[in-house]
This record gives sequence, structure tokens and C-alpha cells, in this order.
Amino acid sequence: MSQDSENQALEDDQWAHWALAAQKGDKRAYGELLHALSGYVRSYLAGSLANADWADDITQEVLLSVHKSLATYSADRPFRPWLISIIKFRRADFLRKHYNKRDHAKASLDHPDFLTSYVTNPQYSGEYKDVEKILASLPDDQRTVFQRLKLEGYTAQEVANEMGMSESAVKVSAHRTLKKIKDALGT
Repeated sequence: MSQDSENQALEDDQWAHWALAAQKGDKRAYGELLHALSGYVRSYLAGSLANADWADDITQEVLLSVHKSLATYSADRPFRPWLISIIKFRRADFLRKHYNKRDHAKASLDHPDFLTSYVTNPQYSGEYKDVEKILASLPDDQRTVFQRLKLEGYTAQEVANEMGMSESAVKVSAHRTLKKIKDALGT
């Protein structure tokens, strides 16, 4: 076993110990856990975000989620995967909210400023309308899956839960829709 994996195992054991003690009301263990996690979460996020300030914002969201869901942690499971699932969910949630706030996400495709701002070659600007027509021709469920997964940034699991489908069915549906769009555009 390498030194790094030994250190990680010790760290996991310590986090699990603090988490279980915190579940029993140990405030000192709870404080130690949050302090240790804040540094880990921040460094975990830092390399995957375009804006360093976002790491701090998401770290706070993760720590709140850990606080709210600490009672769900079980000693039968390793702590780090439980934590990483929270980190990934909070990061996806933050990015989805951030990008949904952007003006261009809500701009009409018929608006000329939109076309000149985001299309570098006006010869192909009609493709946006073609994509809209293709999406409009799809069954409601297939269109919703594609929009949620590919345009709005939801995870396959989130879309599956919302739509009452399996995660693999969501991925297949999105893939087929993307293929229809590519075929229709001749790409």
C-alpha cells in the first residue's frame, strides 16, 4: 500500500469516527469534522471550476448538506464516497443555477442580436431554427429528457428520477435525440 493510500485510509477512518461521534452529539468531533472537510472539499473543487470563488460558495453548500444529512451516514459505508456524492451533486446544482441565470440561455432564437453575438458564420445561423424544429417534432418525454440533460445541465440520475425512467433509458433517449439532430443537420 502506498503512502498516499495509507494516509487517505487514515483520513477516511478519522472522518468516519468524527461523523459517528457527531451523530451521538459530540460537538467537538462535529467541529473537527467540518474543519477537516472544508479544506478537502475546497481543494477537491478548485481544479474543476472556472472561477476560484465558486469553490468557496460550493464548499459552503457542501458543508450545509453534510450538516443536514449527517444522520444518514452509516458506519457500514466508507465516508469519502458518501462525501464525494454530496460534492458532485452540489457542484452540478450550483453550475446549473449559475448557467440558467445567464441572459443568453433565455434569449429567443429569433432575436437578431442573439444570432450575431453567438454565430460566427452567418451562413449556418439557420441551423438553430432547424434544431428547434427537430426538438419540436419529438415526443414530449424525449424532448424533455434531451432539454434537461443536454441543455439545462441536469444529471442523468436527476432526469431519471423526474421522468420515472431508468438512468440508462435517459442516456439512450438523449443519445438518440442527438443522433437525430446530427442526421438532420448533415453533420
